[in-house]
Amino acid sequence: MSERFKNASAVFPVLLRTADETEQVLLHLRAGTGYMDGWWDFAGSGHVEAGETASQAVCRECAEEIGVAVRPENTRFLHVTHRLGRLTYYDFYFQVCVWAGEPQINEPDKCADLKWFALDQLPQNMIPQRRFALERWRSGVPYSEIIESKEEPL
Repeated sequence: MSERFKNASAVFPVLLRTADETEQVLLHLRAGTGYMDGWWDFAGSGHVEAGETASQAVCRECAEEIGVAVRPENTRFLHVTHRLGRLTYYDFYFQVCVWAGEPQINEPDKCADLKWFALDQLPQNMIPQRRFALERWRSGVPYSEIIESKEEPL
């Protein structure tokens, strides 16, 4: 019997706030990871580990990467993207509705900056797949698919 296909899952916390009457999202600038360094991504994003649910992974990643405490019941599912390319990923996006603590850079070897951006003024160098998922969610679409070249990194 052949081994079943394996894929990876990643989580993307969407922390939102309103400041100066503008809805903002928290992003971090990737650095030193070997993947999309110099590009903005959702702060606290990472892989789902064995034995945890996607909402549990969001909580763990937020604590590890940006130092905020989140409980699974304080997250809300927003969107999932099925990405095909060199690897296959299921990307889960969750709004973090309530958190404790002030976001900070806890992994300076992987993050060069942490900043709030207006949802209608996202940086040009935001990872395209993340921007796409954010746009789809804001349009009311809960699921999307992205097929990339097998040579391009996901």
